[in-house]
Amino acid sequence: MGSSSTVRAVGAILHRFTNGVPSNSFIVSRNGLLKSSRKLLSSASSVSSSTPLYQASINSHEHQLRSISTFPPLCMGRRSSKIAGRKGAQDAKKAKLYSRIGKEVVSAVKKGGPNPVSNMVLAAVLEKARELDVPKEILERNIKRASEKGQEAYIEKVYEVYGYGGVSMVVEVLTDKITRSWANVREVVKDYGGKIADPGSVMFKFRRVRVVNIKVTDADKDQLLAIALDAGAEDVIEPPAYEDDTDEDRSESSYKIVSSAENYATILSKLRDEGINFETDNGSELLPITTIEVDDEAMDLNKELLSKLLELDDVDAVYTDQK
Repeated sequence: MGSSSTVRAVGAILHRFTNGVPSNSFIVSRNGLLKSSRKLLSSASSVSSSTPLYQASINSHEHQLRSISTFPPLCMGRRSSKIAGRKGAQDAKKAKLYSRIGKEVVSAVKKGGPNPVSNMVLAAVLEKARELDVPKEILERNIKRASEKGQEAYIEKVYEVYGYGGVSMVVEVLTDKITRSWANVREVVKDYGGKIADPGSVMFKFRRVRVVNIKVTDADKDQLLAIALDAGAEDVIEPPAYEDDTDEDRSESSYKIVSSAENYATILSKLRDEGINFETDNGSELLPITTIEVDDEAMDLNKELLSKLLELDDVDAVYTDQK
C-alpha cells in the first residue's frame, strides 16, 4: 500500500475517534491554502473551542453606533509545508469565479432571455460581473451558450461534509446535472476519508457575508479601519501571524474587510478612490463562527480532500471551519 493510502487510512481512524462531530470553526479560502500550527488530538474530548476568527461589535444605546474590532490571531508555529504555488492557486480561484458567473449568466438567459433591459435577473448578474471584473468576452460567450440546443439551466446545491479531526466543510455547487455533481462529490468524499453530513448539521456553523481581501503590502491597517468604519463594514480581520513566517509569507498575507451585501459596493468604491488594490469575493463567502485546531496529519488530509473537491467542475467553492 502506498504512503498516501497509509496516511489516509490513519487519518480515517482519527476521524472515527472524533466521530465526525465538528465542534469549532475555520475558514479555508477557495484556493484551499492553510497555514497554522496543530496540536495532536488523541480523542474527541481533546477538541476544544478556539477563539473566533473574527469578531464585530455593534453597540446600541439611544443611537446606533458601529465599531470595528480587529483581531490578529497569533499562532506559535505551523505545519512544516510552507505555502506553495500561490500563483497557481490564485489562477484557480479566478477560474472558479469566471466559471460560476458564466453559469449564472446561462441560467438567467434561460429564464428570461438575453436582453438585460427586460431580464432583470440577467441585469443583476451582469452588474455583479462588472463589480468582480469578469472579462466581457466570458459574459458574451455564456449568453450565446445559453441559446444552444440541449443546454440546461444551472441549479445551486450545497453539500455538507465532515473531514478529519471533527472539521466541517461546506461544498457549494452550481450544476446542470444534479445527479452528476452529487455522485462526483460523494465519490471524492468517500475516497479521501471524509463523511457526508446530514443537511443542516454543518451550515449553522457559518454565516454568509461579502469579503474584500487586501494584501498587507497594499494598505495601512489604520487606513483600512477608517475606510471600513466610514463605509459601514462589519469587521476587519488581520492576517494570522506565525513565528516562522518569512518576509515573503508576510507580504502575501491579506486583511479581510467583512461586509453585508448592501455596503459592499460602497467599500469597493472607497478603496478605488484611495488607490488601494483589492481582491473581491465571488459574490459572497461563508465565514465560520468559530474555528477548530487539528494536528498536522489531519490538516494535510483535510487539505487533500479540499483540493480534490475543488478540482470538480461543478464545485465552485469549499469552506471549512479548520483554523
